[in-house]
Amino acid sequence: MSLKRIWILIKTEVLHGPKDVVVVMAVILPVLLALFVSLAFGDIFTDRAKLGIHDAGNSPLTAKLEAAESMSVKNYGSEAELREAAASGAVDMGIVLPADFDAKLAAGTVNLKAYIWGESLAKNRAVVPLALSDALRETAGSELPVSIETVPLGDESSLPWSDRLLPLTVLVAVFFGGLMLPASSLIHEKQRRTLEALNTTPTTILDIFTAKGIIGIIMAIIMGILTLAISTSFGASPMALVLVLALGAVLAAELGLLAGAYIKEMNTLFAFWKFGGLLLFGPAFIFMFPEIPAWIGYIFPTYYLIKPVTDLTVMGASLGSVALYVWILAAIVIVMGLLVMNIIKRLSTQALRLN
Repeated sequence: MSLKRIWILIKTEVLHGPKDVVVVMAVILPVLLALFVSLAFGDIFTDRAKLGIHDAGNSPLTAKLEAAESMSVKNYGSEAELREAAASGAVDMGIVLPADFDAKLAAGTVNLKAYIWGESLAKNRAVVPLALSDALRETAGSELPVSIETVPLGDESSLPWSDRLLPLTVLVAVFFGGLMLPASSLIHEKQRRTLEALNTTPTTILDIFTAKGIIGIIMAIIMGILTLAISTSFGASPMALVLVLALGAVLAAELGLLAGAYIKEMNTLFAFWKFGGLLLFGPAFIFMFPEIPAWIGYIFPTYYLIKPVTDLTVMGASLGSVALYVWILAAIVIVMGLLVMNIIKRLSTQALRLN
């Protein structure tokens, strides 16, 4: 394998390779899907968390919370109104400031009751306590322990549709470009018989497969990150998220190389994409409909990509808490890599030909 030859092949593919419907769809389809989900179900233009306050004692804390740029604040005249707003989803969280709140704050104790909308976004639930802690520290002049009695309202086991559809948008972004680009490129090479010509030069089959795989991996990572950016779903561990996306991109490229090695025409490739979609996108339907038993997801290889992505973005988990899924995903990537290497060894003795 020659890095110089691989770089030349990558440049040639990017500058002079076929710009057909696959390339267009690899870029346009994930973006359109992510925009649709964010516009229809998410908060792409209203990204701020919503906090409701019932202030029985006109505390200065209310004004400090209203000044916070990370969320929008609405005041309610009674605790019953606040509770109703949280139950209906008008606010993500509602806090009650009792009449003696300032006196207790001066004594160094902070006890609050909070009503939480069960379907609120996890990131919005995280924003409110952070803003509350900052406002309390500014008001009291020191760091204080905060005790919050939370009361979930509504369907607390339900996720908003923007979160339920996130796995589907990520899988489409990663696998359409990562799989279809290497596969379609290899098919075009076979149809034009350019692989046979390359095989007579110092360029090896390994060089060709590596170059096309790298292009698919880069496209998959870029589109995956772009999809998460549109959905504003990077979570608290963006570097861990990029690591998982990179592993998923490698898996997608490996599947694309295997498909490109065996499939001889584009119509067959699209048929493979449609019928193989169940294997690729099965876990997305499990996240969409929580009524489906979660254990079914374990049989799909893409589950070990989308489970850590969802936990890192929606649930705010850390890399350590999803490490098992990441290791399983890495093992799948290694196994698929061995299959690709086996194909390359077989093809290294002969040029790919159309029968």
